[in-house]
Amino acid sequence: MPNEKPRRYTHDSPWFKLVNRIFVVLNRIGIAPAGHLYVLSIKGRKSGKMLSTPLAIVTMNGKKYVAALAEVNWVRNARAAGWGLLSKGRYKERVRLVELPVDEERREALREYSRQIPHGAEHFKRAHGISGDAESFAAIAAILPVFRMDPWPGSSRTAATT
Repeated sequence: MPNEKPRRYTHDSPWFKLVNRIFVVLNRIGIAPAGHLYVLSIKGRKSGKMLSTPLAIVTMNGKKYVAALAEVNWVRNARAAGWGLLSKGRYKERVRLVELPVDEERREALREYSRQIPHGAEHFKRAHGISGDAESFAAIAAILPVFRMDPWPGSSRTAATT
C-alpha cells in the first residue's frame, strides 16, 4: 500500500549530501555526466541566495519535467521564486518553474520518470512503498510535487560565463 500523504523525505545515506555537493561543483567547472542529471539553482526563500541541487530531468514532448520525492526545500523555494537556472556542464538557461496540478500531464510526467530514469525510480519506490512500474508512479501523483520547466521569455540556453 503506497504512503498516501506528503511527508518530509530523509536521504537514503549520510553520503547523499556529499555526493550532491560534489556533483554541483563538477557541473560548475564544466564536467557533467551524460543523461538526465542537471543542476537546478533557485533563489532561497529565506536566505535570498541561489541554492543549487542536482536533479534528474525527464523530457516529454520536447518539454522538461522534474519530480520531487516529497516537500523538500528546493520545492518550497521553487514555489516561492517561480524560476530557476537549469545547468548542465558549461551551459545554463533560465526557466520558469510551473508546478503541475494533479492532472493527466502530471501523471504522464511521473510515468515517464519511471521509464526514463529507472535508477532514480528506486528512491521513489523506497520512499513511497510503490512497485516502481509506471502506473504506480501515476497513482501517487497527488503527493509528489512535479514541475514543468518552461523557457524563460526572451532567454536561450547559453554558455556559462566565469
